[in-house]
Amino acid sequence: MSTIGQAMIINGAVLIAVLEADLGPHRKIGKLRILRPLLMTAAIVPLFLKSPATHGSGLALELAAVVAGLMVGLLAMTFTTVYAGPTTGKPVSRAGFAYAALWIVVIGARAAFSYGSEHWFAQRLGRWMAYHQVTPEALTDALLLMAVAMTLTRTVGLATRAATVARRPRSGDATPPTALPSGQSPE
Repeated sequence: MSTIGQAMIINGAVLIAVLEADLGPHRKIGKLRILRPLLMTAAIVPLFLKSPATHGSGLALELAAVVAGLMVGLLAMTFTTVYAGPTTGKPVSRAGFAYAALWIVVIGARAAFSYGSEHWFAQRLGRWMAYHQVTPEALTDALLLMAVAMTLTRTVGLATRAATVARRPRSGDATPPTALPSGQSPE
């Protein structure tokens, strides 16, 4: 499979999985919602990440892509609200237009870069890569690592917020009793 084909598969899988899981109100945050991106990552990374760069400009590019992915994942979490569901009290989330727009723009830009790297600016990119000693594999790996970082940051953010919501007592619930030192009884 071509490099552009691999990139488009990764882009499509990330976009579909994230939007399907997150758009709309009262989206249940259960084990499957947290595990699915982790399992998807575990399946995609070994298939496409063959030999990550371990030094030089290739490594710097891969690390920069991870940082960019973390930043986009954190930005996506600012467009996501996690709260106790109105009927069950269990953690749910809500994401709307801004969240979808962010993912569509970022994934669209990644897809445009992948396509452009072979059709629009292949020679310029090739010269840049040769000058900076960046291999095509390092560039592909950087795009993959960015997608993984985006998705995992979003997943960890959801899990963390859901755990916080799950620990809070629901409004209207009785306040849990305070533990008394041993040997004392309530009055």
